[in-house]
Amino acid sequence: MQKNLVIVESPAKAKTIEKFLGPEYKVLSSYGHIRDLKKKDLGIDIENGFTPLYEVPEDKAKVVAELRKQAKSAEMVWLASDEDREGEAIAWHLYEVLGLNMDNTKRIVFHEITKSAILNAIENPRSINIDLVNAQQARRVLDRIVGFELSPILWRKIKSSLSAGRVQSVTVRLVVEREREIQNFQSEAAYRIIGTFMVPTPSGDLVELKAELPRRPKTKVSASEFLDLCKKSEFAIDEIVTRPARKSPAAPFTTSTLQQEASRKLGFSVSQTMSVAQKLYENGHITYMRTDSVNLSDLAINTAKAAIIESMGEQYWQYRKYQTKAAGAQEAHEAIRPTYMNKSKIDGTAQEKRLYDLIWKRTIASQMADAQLEKTTVNIAVGNSGENLVAQGEVLKFDGFLRVYMESNDDDNDQAGEEGLLPAMAEGQILSMNSVVATERYSQRPPRYSEASLVRKLEELGIGRPSTYAPTISTVQQREYVEKGDKPGIERQITILTLSNDTISESVKTEISGADRAKLYPTNIGIVVNDYLMESFPDILNYSFTANVEKEFDSIAEGDLNWVEALGSFYAPFHKSVETCLESKQERRVGERVLGVDPKTNKVVSVRIGRYGPMVQIGTPEDEDKPLFKTLQPGLLMESITIEEALKHFEEPAALGEYEGVTLTIGAGRFGPYIKFGSTFVSIPKAIDPKEITHEQAIVLIEEKRKKEAERVMKTFDQEPELEIQKGRFGPFIFYKGANYKLPKDVEPLDLSLEECLKIVELQPGKPSKRAASKTTAKSTSTTAKKSSAATKKSKAESTAAKKSTKSTTTKSSTAKKSSATKKTTKAQG
Repeated sequence: MQKNLVIVESPAKAKTIEKFLGPEYKVLSSYGHIRDLKKKDLGIDIENGFTPLYEVPEDKAKVVAELRKQAKSAEMVWLASDEDREGEAIAWHLYEVLGLNMDNTKRIVFHEITKSAILNAIENPRSINIDLVNAQQARRVLDRIVGFELSPILWRKIKSSLSAGRVQSVTVRLVVEREREIQNFQSEAAYRIIGTFMVPTPSGDLVELKAELPRRPKTKVSASEFLDLCKKSEFAIDEIVTRPARKSPAAPFTTSTLQQEASRKLGFSVSQTMSVAQKLYENGHITYMRTDSVNLSDLAINTAKAAIIESMGEQYWQYRKYQTKAAGAQEAHEAIRPTYMNKSKIDGTAQEKRLYDLIWKRTIASQMADAQLEKTTVNIAVGNSGENLVAQGEVLKFDGFLRVYMESNDDDNDQAGEEGLLPAMAEGQILSMNSVVATERYSQRPPRYSEASLVRKLEELGIGRPSTYAPTISTVQQREYVEKGDKPGIERQITILTLSNDTISESVKTEISGADRAKLYPTNIGIVVNDYLMESFPDILNYSFTANVEKEFDSIAEGDLNWVEALGSFYAPFHKSVETCLESKQERRVGERVLGVDPKTNKVVSVRIGRYGPMVQIGTPEDEDKPLFKTLQPGLLMESITIEEALKHFEEPAALGEYEGVTLTIGAGRFGPYIKFGSTFVSIPKAIDPKEITHEQAIVLIEEKRKKEAERVMKTFDQEPELEIQKGRFGPFIFYKGANYKLPKDVEPLDLSLEECLKIVELQPGKPSKRAASKTTAKSTSTTAKKSSAATKKSKAESTAAKKSTKSTTTKSSTAKKSSATKKTTKAQG
């Protein structure tokens, strides 16, 4: 009999922990959650206290069977899943599913995977915290209810396969509202005026000094008037103010600040940061990476102190204790830090090394002394006009924490002047003016969100928690409500007035304004879904409401609120809104916008969401002739497209000459612009403007496609043209009549005969190719949407479905009873 069985979440963590424990301990992984709400129907018995109806997924059956077998033969089972709500829920599910009991089951948690932390956890076990479990169950149940009841409405009112979510829909709202702020922003021009002076040094050399006019004239006339004033004026130093200044280091990383800083400094996406951090944690390099806390343990502070004093000297160390500002921080244990503060480098992938270096520097810097500066402001009088030009500079007297780390900033403001080291000057000193330049500048529109700045906004609003930021931002992109990409700027001419040698000259310069890189913007479907939900379910998309729900989850986790009562107070008004929405009839489809009348056909021109996404339409179903449809070209928004832009979709495809006797035409389809070459369609890359593509570029693209297709096909058979041996992502396979068939590992593909291929086909079920599978999925989705739409017409449809599901199998009933019994058991454990 195995003496001790330790169950963790991931196999990588299991390997690391096994190194620290002796032969009396066996460490296995649950590979995350081992059960979830039933996928069929709602999976919640609403009428019986929102009882979750759980099931073990097929892909976890073997894992559960092995864990159950090992648990039965162990003297003691240690549940060592993560220390947050999700980890607590995993431990509870393991306790339930594996049939464990209080006598030989212990719950252990640790914030870092080190030998001392693991042994300390084993010496100080605790019972499962049912309050944390209930907080996780409340979130899971609430999110399932919202998704289950809202999504079918979207299928019915807008388009099949759409989905809604409590946090994801609010996130989309943020991106949509920011995009509209940008579209409605009216830029205003003003002139930034900078004077350049030559100041003599004690050695006789001349040093350049730049100073800026604090105000910005709004017109070219007023800017010219100031330059005229400078032309006639003498410049003298009116005042020099020098004052000491300090800069303090930023607090150690939380989940949110790590995601933001890794985006700014390393260019990592939010999900990439969490993936790399997970590996660092599992390999024992950093502490737990999902946390709201900026607190450091005394051990971490002392080891950081030792590392700082040893490498830089005692003057660089300063004791600091940071306080977590986030109210109700659910993982308020410790900040993200290296497990060993004296370890500045690790072995690992390039990404792991870069992220670890960032975490190490931030943590070390947080325990270092302030940087000491001397800031100097020089006011330069422009004659007796009362106007001043201002020069600013700073001197770094002691670098302190800046020796190791400087926090980045999302903002890219047009800073006034350039701070640097100023030359020695005295009040009353006359300055020699070299030039004064007035440059036309435009007010900056609000910036689009990056993934990192969106996380910061969600955190500011109190929406979501450390474990939800990355999956939420990934989900809204996967659902194609939000896209991440580049936006080209627009050319803009700016006027520059220059005073030099007593002469004012004017020049015009062209600049690119408003270009964005790797920023988030809403899609047409995202905008339509957001607007519909805002109109029909304003509470669900209300920022304060969503933040208050998070606070309720925190109260449940602290044992101050009953989770069933909390769900009940939400569900009653929400379900009533769903029923009202289903009963309402609309004259026009959601998101449809009439642009005007086509002058050629005298038919209505509109844009709307169709089966395959946004589309332009000429005519209506009531017309005698069928309406004409075209997929909306990428980059155009339904809410701002003009009738002229819409009608261009129906112009004849542009001819691009001939190739091999076949006419080449340019068109736009569901997946973007393409070249039509006979029966072949070749996609035009984003880097090439379809309006400017040349005949030569088109031929290159056609030949590249031919080459790829030729390389993909390894072998064909004249006797059976429908059968081919092709190269795939995971190795060679047989493609036959729209389906794919695996090849045995010990077979040489090129040696196979037709008869052998047909035998392989006969012996295994075929997997539909992507094209065939997409058709099947479309049919399945359509059927599901119809069924769900029919079901949701009935009052309390989901409750009825849950009741029917409970009656249909004794398993559901027993699961619900077992869940209830376990609550009592766990309370007894506590």
